[in-house]
Amino acid sequence: MSWNLSQLEELLSQQDGWVVHSENTCLCVTNEDGLDAYVAVSGAQIVIESILFAKNQVSDAAGLNEEILKTHQIFPLTTIGITLVDSEEYYIAFGALSSQSKDESIIIETEALFDNVTGFLDAYEDYLN
Repeated sequence: MSWNLSQLEELLSQQDGWVVHSENTCLCVTNEDGLDAYVAVSGAQIVIESILFAKNQVSDAAGLNEEILKTHQIFPLTTIGITLVDSEEYYIAFGALSSQSKDESIIIETEALFDNVTGFLDAYEDYLN
């Protein structure tokens, strides 16, 4: 089975403490700590991402980027990237999995993202203004 947004919305809405609503071509999932993750189906993959912080909040971008490259592997299933939102660059945490993944894998990926966002913010807070 290949997942679509309505099926993902049904699956994710069943998780305790998560609130899910549709936003255009993706879903917004908010956990009990108030963290948001955005879920989209793109071709053969499901992408789950969360905004960490604006690039303009970083006091030393080169230093942060090097630190991320040296430490990101300690955060399983999640990667950090930079994306453009409304003409402003943001650091994001994201994970991707097959659009044919089992429901348990989708839940694990989403839970890992929420856990790792908190870890990333703690690990890299010294680089933020």
